[in-house]
Amino acid sequence: MYINVIGAGLAGCEAAYQIAKRGISVRLYDMKPQKKSPAHKSDLFAELICSNSFKADRVSSAAGLLKAEMRRFDSILLQAADVSRVPAGGALAVDRYVFSEYVTNTLKSNEHITYINNEIIDIPDGEISVIATGPLTSDDLAKSIYSRFGSALSFFDAAAPIVTLDSIDMEHAFFESRYGKGDGTDYLNCPMNKAEYDVFYYALVNAERAPVHEFDVRDPKVYEGCMPIEVMAQRGYDTIRFGPMKPVGLTDPKTGHRPWAVLQLRKENASGTMFNLVGFQTNLKFPEQKRVFGLIPALKNAEFVRYGVMHRNTFLNSPQILNRDFSTKENKNIFFAGQITGVEGYMESASSGILAGINAARRLNGQESLVLPDTTMMGCLSKYVSDETVVDFQPMGANFGIIPELENRPRNKQERGQAYADRALEDLENYLESVIL
Repeated sequence: MYINVIGAGLAGCEAAYQIAKRGISVRLYDMKPQKKSPAHKSDLFAELICSNSFKADRVSSAAGLLKAEMRRFDSILLQAADVSRVPAGGALAVDRYVFSEYVTNTLKSNEHITYINNEIIDIPDGEISVIATGPLTSDDLAKSIYSRFGSALSFFDAAAPIVTLDSIDMEHAFFESRYGKGDGTDYLNCPMNKAEYDVFYYALVNAERAPVHEFDVRDPKVYEGCMPIEVMAQRGYDTIRFGPMKPVGLTDPKTGHRPWAVLQLRKENASGTMFNLVGFQTNLKFPEQKRVFGLIPALKNAEFVRYGVMHRNTFLNSPQILNRDFSTKENKNIFFAGQITGVEGYMESASSGILAGINAARRLNGQESLVLPDTTMMGCLSKYVSDETVVDFQPMGANFGIIPELENRPRNKQERGQAYADRALEDLENYLESVIL
């Protein structure tokens, strides 16, 4: 007996790993490298399309709690993240090549996993399958899903550019993390005074954008979590200065004062030869990116190894389609996982793959599905995407707003986050003691 896993992205890799851990054969399908979506470049599994950051690592944060819960299930992606980690202050960031290479080698060497390089265009019937084809599901399979379930939604996502360290003008840049977090070299800061910011801002809001390609949908919606910097800037002069370019917690050593605005760069690889522009997701034309971002003094001669891009993200109307264990209401042998379910974020996608994989294995073994407590981050995310009362369904990332309120709610934000985490991890342990994994 075997289980199909379709898609070797973040969720698919987690699902395949969880199934194989239970001694069950996995047929892992992926269309790369013969065929790639417009946003994919690498031939490896678990490719990181946008940022190389998995957000905050501290357990008292929503993102950190999610990772702590995933570690309880032996997440392969967090194994890979630990191996490929690069400095990023309080965030967990990785060298994306080392990260994907670890996942690829680990899964391909697993005796229970058979990798099949083939594009699946129809939903398998009569077999237990996990569909984890991501937000850029190929057109043929997307049509098959739509015809089967009759409901799909879309929004647009964007990625930030990457520049080489050698091309950054260090006379106009300095290493420092906000409020002194990390070892002081986690972020490279590109400060601007008011006059420099004014020139940059007005060039940005008037720059020419790239056209929407045929693979994208009509009437696009831009997801707030990956808002292109030029779209955000059009909301007002101070929007990005109080957002991704906020200078708080930083002091320019040249002036001894806080800058008017700051672009932060974060290491893209372990050797620190490449840096990505934090919060600078964009859909500007490539020459415009070089021209406009080059108005930032530190980047006047920057060499771009990757320009920012914008692409379609497709997700299901999951509350009408999915059960809480990520199986479909129509056929409990078919599971979905990843961003296609409407969870938003790298780790959120991976966590859904963990649960879908475990529950597919339990389905094969005749066991009841694993449904985690509402007080856990993984549990409340699975509840959100399967909640039939949700009318205007939109992607959701990890946050404390979707977790039931605390009985004795601390006033301090840090203490409140820690209280959420303590309760979640205790409830998770108590629940797992009552089931056979």
